[in-house]
Formats: sequence, C-alpha cells, structure tokens
Amino acid sequence: MTYSFELPLLILLILTAGGAMFVKDLLSAVLILGSYSFFLALVWAWLGAVDVAFVEAVVGSGLATVFFVLTLFGIEPRDTLIRRTPPPIAAVVGLPLLGLLLLYAANDLPAFGDPASPASTYVSPFYLENSLADTQTPNVVTAVLMDYRAFDTLMETVVIYTAGMACWLLLRRDAR
Repeated sequence: MTYSFELPLLILLILTAGGAMFVKDLLSAVLILGSYSFFLALVWAWLGAVDVAFVEAVVGSGLATVFFVLTLFGIEPRDTLIRRTPPPIAAVVGLPLLGLLLLYAANDLPAFGDPASPASTYVSPFYLENSLADTQTPNVVTAVLMDYRAFDTLMETVVIYTAGMACWLLLRRDAR
C-alpha cells in the first residue's frame, strides 16, 4: 500500500489542528480551522465518502468560516485576542494515552476496503437485495437514508437546522 498521499494529508491535518490551538488571535484560528476542514474534506473524499466530503467542504470549510469571520468583524479587535490558561495535568497525560489506546484498538478493525468485513458481508447485501421491495425506491442510497436510517437522518437534519438558526440569530442585525 502506498502512502504517498495519505501521510502528507495526515501531517497537514495535525499541523492545522495544532496551529489553531497555538495562534494568538481568533481570526487566525478561524482561518486555520477552515483549512483544517478543507483537508478533512479531502480525507473523506479519499475514503470514498463523497457525500460527507461535500458537506464538510460546504459547511465546515465554507459556511462556518464565513459565519465566524463575519462575527469577528462585528466585535471589538481587543476581544479577538486569545487568553489561555495552562491545561490540567490530567489532560496533558490522559489525552495522549487515550490516543494511543484508540490506535491500539484500531488494529482490530477490518482493513479498509475488506470485502469480508461485517458491513460488506451482512449489511450491504441486505440493503441491496431488499431496498426495492421494502421501500419501493429504486435508489438504494435514498432507501438507506430515508427509510432504514430515517431517525438518524432526521436527527442530523435537526442538528443542521438548529445550527443554521443559531447562526442566523447571532448574525442578524436589529432594525432599531
């Protein structure tokens, strides 16, 4: 397996995440997080989740960055400086240990693209074989999102609607 594309992308993700934590003003942090979101969209596209990549690019890289920048232009420049307290020692020790534990547990996951993985062996064939009969929809993706996982899709839609309303309430201008 070649790592010519994956390793530089992972390094860019780590650098942008770290950079956003160590800059001194909010505008720089917002712009760095927008680039982080863009690199994350590239990761999703590389993994084959084009729909998630599209949403990440539009909402994470685009809209969120624009809303944050517009919000920052509406506040005093002195309020955009970041003042940090030192992190608790438990976080400094515990979070790297948690990361190592998650990397260790990832060894038990099926290989990327493994046709013998449980998702490929049990779930996908069921959807492909039964979606037309169960949902009367010829599009399997629509059947999965709107019938088999409708409650999950509804909750995702509620979250996006709530976030949009919160942005609208924050950015609206009073007529007074």
